[in-house]
Amino acid sequence: MSKKPQPQKTGQIRIIGGQWRGRKLPVPDSPGLRPTTDRVRETLFNWLAPVLNEARCLDCFAGSGALGFEALSRYAGKTVLLESEKSIAQQLQQNLQRLSSDKGQVIHTNALQWLAQAGTPFDVVFLDPPFRQNLLAETFMLLEQQGWLADEAWIYVEAETEHAVSDTPTNWHLHREKTAGQVAYRLYIRRSPSFNETAGNEE
Repeated sequence: MSKKPQPQKTGQIRIIGGQWRGRKLPVPDSPGLRPTTDRVRETLFNWLAPVLNEARCLDCFAGSGALGFEALSRYAGKTVLLESEKSIAQQLQQNLQRLSSDKGQVIHTNALQWLAQAGTPFDVVFLDPPFRQNLLAETFMLLEQQGWLADEAWIYVEAETEHAVSDTPTNWHLHREKTAGQVAYRLYIRRSPSFNETAGNEE
């Protein structure tokens, strides 16, 4: 008889690397809150290691803050965490204060509405939206069209395994991809449209 998968422990997240390695932070017990697992985070941040130091990071659907806080722990220059649920945003703010970090910013907002405004470029973007709410395609479009991405931004996408990758902009190049159970996680590197045009014109 096969073993049942162990449920994700609720109530806290643990930072797994960097200056706050081992620190545990409380997480509200909210329906649908699904922190990125330690194993996936370790893989992701190994992928990001070459570009994370002093990077400007955006965590679009922050939830537990596992991705945003991990980036700050690993010396990101600035991390903005967007969260639509007020109680969760308040907990994220309290956790920032626990860490005595002045490089993080929590914004209580609907991510799609926030991204619809003219943006300033980020180097690394984390996209781990609630599952099966069809949020990714519009998020991709807003990030690209509203100026939120640096010319060579790195974009992390965590989604259900059945989610099609055809929605991603043509100038996002898949760098790494893995699956863990029902979750697929992918890291893209963006090339600016001007880069693509120049490359296409070369002999």
